[in-house]
Amino acid sequence: MKFLPILLLCTAQLGAVAHAGDAAPALAFQPVAGTVIPMGGAIRDDNEAIRQRLVQLAGGAAARFVVIPSSSSHPEMSGADAVEQLRRRGAQAELLKIAPRWAGETLESARRAAADPANVAKIRAATAVFFTGGAQERTADVLNPGGVASPVLQAVRELQARGGVIAGSSAGAAIMSSTMFRDAMNPVQVMKGVMRDGKEIDRGLGFVGDQLFIDQHFLKRGRVGRMLALMLAKGYKVGLGVDENTAAIIHGSEIEIVGGSGALLLDLRQATQEAGPLNVRNVRVSYLDNGDRYDLARLKGQVLAAKQARGEINFRQPGFASELEFMRPAFTDILGENTILRALTQLVDGPRDQVRGIAFDLEQLPNSPVADPAPELGFEFMLRRDERTRGWDSAGLDDHDYSIFDARLDVRPVRLKTPFYQAW
Repeated sequence: MKFLPILLLCTAQLGAVAHAGDAAPALAFQPVAGTVIPMGGAIRDDNEAIRQRLVQLAGGAAARFVVIPSSSSHPEMSGADAVEQLRRRGAQAELLKIAPRWAGETLESARRAAADPANVAKIRAATAVFFTGGAQERTADVLNPGGVASPVLQAVRELQARGGVIAGSSAGAAIMSSTMFRDAMNPVQVMKGVMRDGKEIDRGLGFVGDQLFIDQHFLKRGRVGRMLALMLAKGYKVGLGVDENTAAIIHGSEIEIVGGSGALLLDLRQATQEAGPLNVRNVRVSYLDNGDRYDLARLKGQVLAAKQARGEINFRQPGFASELEFMRPAFTDILGENTILRALTQLVDGPRDQVRGIAFDLEQLPNSPVADPAPELGFEFMLRRDERTRGWDSAGLDDHDYSIFDARLDVRPVRLKTPFYQAW
């Protein structure tokens, strides 16, 4: 086992560059080929912004999609739904029968389909590929067994290299990195170092290259801890956590956020790490909302023009008065649903220059695949605002969230009592 690092980040005019990363060196980032669109999962049927943009980027009326449902438990149904959603927006779309859970199919037959020249020809004639959600290990096992790319995967990479669109939702987003979470249901155990190759983590398909890590269902499922741990273990400097009902459009070195929520960016270029359990200082965290952009080469962000015009949150000014109705002195489960965003919001629009949270397991689940390596080990998250931190809110503009650049995050191990509580 290993003891352990990140997160990142859409179609309106943008405002001035926010000073995200001015005090840090630029990143020698290898531009992403084509257009890669990881979606955080649970994309609503009425999310026209994402669906229309997807078809537009693939060629509009000339868009030709192939849908690959390998991850799905019900590939006929989920694949047909994806095809219908694309056709409804004016694209041509075809479902490929490459899925081990398709009725009458197996892993072996799905792998044969991934080598079928007819399927390869359909991809070569397409302008875009869409991967459905489900369990990402199925797609990796079918298209890239043992790290050997199938003819279908080779054709998808050729499509990307000639400028095509590679999109995927949920599991279809998880496969975008060169390393992916395969089956890591317990984020605290991942923080404790439970990251076994072929179990919790595995090879992804690498559509975004080797420098960017991507995770999905991010804020909804509180995945900041597990992503930070993996990135530290694997040497990533930048990571993108895309929330549900949200897409990140990645082209070259630029990311644009579209959808009902946003994405979290972790920048580890200046982070320092201590030996032992996860213990890291000076991680930079940014939350990019719908309409925000981020340049991965310059590591600078742009906030939506309407937010920019409204002005920054002036927490540095004497007499600053917060507009938040409720503030917490600390968060007892920083890995809870949307908790990291609530903590960041309180940091830039509250009276304190730091916000604390704790991550821990109350008890071991009975079906856990491995024993807890350290039952009393927990982690303290300390978010701080400093001279680099900036924030904007959306009040009066739309129903979206804050935009927050360059908060500082320190994470250290702490010892918790066992049992954590007892009767009064």
